[in-house]
Amino acid sequence: MISPPVIRALRGSVRCWRHRAVLRAALEASDVGGWRWYSTPLRGGVPGMDEILARVVAPLPSYETRDKSPPPPESNSLEFMHFYKSLDKEDKVGFLSKLSQDFGVDHRSVSELSVKLLDTQLRDQATILQVEDRIRYNLTPRYKQLLGHISRVEGGVKFLVDLRADLLEIIASKTSESPHIRELNGTLKGLLSEWFSVGLLRLERITWQSPCEILQKISQYEAVHPVRNWTDLKRRVGPYRRCYAFTHAAMPGEPLVVLHVALTEDIADNIQSIVREFATLDSEEDVNKINAAIFYSISSTQAGLQGVELGNYLIKRVVRELQSEFPHMAQFSSLSPIPGFSSWLQGLLAQYRKEGRGSDLLSEQEWREVEQAVDSTPGPPTVDSLRKLIGTSEWMHSERLSGVLEPVLMRLCAWYLYGEKRRGYALNPVANFHLQNGATMWRLNWHADSSPRGVANSCGIMVNYRYFLSETSKNSALYLQNKVIAASEQVLGLVSQFQKNSKL
Repeated sequence: MISPPVIRALRGSVRCWRHRAVLRAALEASDVGGWRWYSTPLRGGVPGMDEILARVVAPLPSYETRDKSPPPPESNSLEFMHFYKSLDKEDKVGFLSKLSQDFGVDHRSVSELSVKLLDTQLRDQATILQVEDRIRYNLTPRYKQLLGHISRVEGGVKFLVDLRADLLEIIASKTSESPHIRELNGTLKGLLSEWFSVGLLRLERITWQSPCEILQKISQYEAVHPVRNWTDLKRRVGPYRRCYAFTHAAMPGEPLVVLHVALTEDIADNIQSIVREFATLDSEEDVNKINAAIFYSISSTQAGLQGVELGNYLIKRVVRELQSEFPHMAQFSSLSPIPGFSSWLQGLLAQYRKEGRGSDLLSEQEWREVEQAVDSTPGPPTVDSLRKLIGTSEWMHSERLSGVLEPVLMRLCAWYLYGEKRRGYALNPVANFHLQNGATMWRLNWHADSSPRGVANSCGIMVNYRYFLSETSKNSALYLQNKVIAASEQVLGLVSQFQKNSKL
C-alpha cells in the first residue's frame, strides 16, 4: 500500500513540475516494496547520481583487511541495477563516465607504492614481493568490487553483459572518448572472460523438441542466413542438420553463441543446397550419406560478449560431439560468407577510375570481353560500367556476363581474403576467425550464394575454411605468431593469377 506522503507528493507533482524533487524525496522515503524509486531523469543531469554511486560503490578495503571485509548488502547491487535501467541513453553515458572516473584506481596510492618499490630494490626478496602485491591490489578499481557483487544477484550477469554492450556502443560511436570508459570496458571484459570460460559453459543441441522460447531465440539470433518461417526453422534442426548452442547457468534460456551444421556426403559448395533444397532429404538419416560436417552459420547473440572467445571453443566441442555420433566422419569445413568483399571491390574500382589505371586491374583480353558484354566503349567508362554492373544482381542471370566476370572476381576475391591485411592479419573478419582457429583457406565457390544479400555482399562467392584436425594447432600457431595463412592450391593459384594480371 502506498503511504500518504507518496499520495500527497503525486498530487503536488501534477499541480507543479517543480515539485519533482518533493516527489522523489517522498518516493525514496516510502521505500515501496523494498526499492528506492526513480522517475525519468531530467536532461542535463540526473539528480541523485552522486548519492547513488557514493552509497553503492564501497571503498576498497585496506590491504591488511582485504580478506576480512564483509560483503556489502545485496540491496546495493539491486539499487545500482534498478537506477541504471531507469536512465535514458544520454544519461547512461554520464553515469558510466562518473562511475569510471570517480570510482576507479586510486592513482595517488599507486604512485606512492611505486616509489616505495624503487626504495626496496636493495632489500630482501620477500619485502619486494610484498610491495609488488600491494601495488597489484591497489591497481584494482573500486567499481570492480561492485561488478563482482552484481554478478552474484539474480539477473546480475545478464545485466553486466548488457552494460558492456552499452560501453562498446559508447566507444564505437565516440559519444565519450574518456580513457576511463575504456578502462571500465577492459575491466568488465576481463571479468566476463572469467565467468564465461569454457569450463563453465554448457553445450546444448537444439532440436524441434526444445522449448519454444529457445527455438524462437535461435530464429531471431540467426544473423548469417535469416530464418524465413517456422517450417524453415524445423528443417534446420531436423534430419541431416544439427544446431548447437553454448548456454550459461547464470543466463538460463539464453543461447550465447549458436552453430548450425549440415551433414552431407561431400563438402558443400553452395548455400542453396543447405538452406533451400530440402526436398531431396530423407525423413530419416542414412548414416552412409553422412561423410562431412559443414559449419554454415555461427552467430554470437550477446553484443556485450564481444571479444570473449566462445565461437572457437564451440566449434571444437561440436567436432567432438559429431565424431562421437559419426566415428567415420573425417571432413569438417565451414561454408562461409565473405562480408565486405563487394565494398572493397567498389572502392578499388573507384580508386582505379580516379587514377586512370583501369587497365592495370584486368588483362587487355578481359577488358575487351567486358566491353563487348556491356556494349561499352574502351576507356574509363568501362570501369564505371563494371562498377555499376557489379552493384546489381543482373549479371548473375546472364550466362555470358557471368562467364566473363568469373575469372576476374574469383582472383580478386582470393586476393581480398589472402592478401588484404590489417596489422598483418586477414582483413576479412570471418577469415580471421577461422584462420585463428587453425582452419585452412581451402576453396572459393562461384555462384555459391544467389540470394540478394549474398550477391550484394560478395558477388555470390563463398569460401570453405577446412578443418584438418591434425593440422589445426600448427596452423593456428603459425597464423597468430607469424601471420602465415594456410591455403590450398586453388586459393594460392587464384592469388598468383591476381598478382600476374593486376598491378596493385
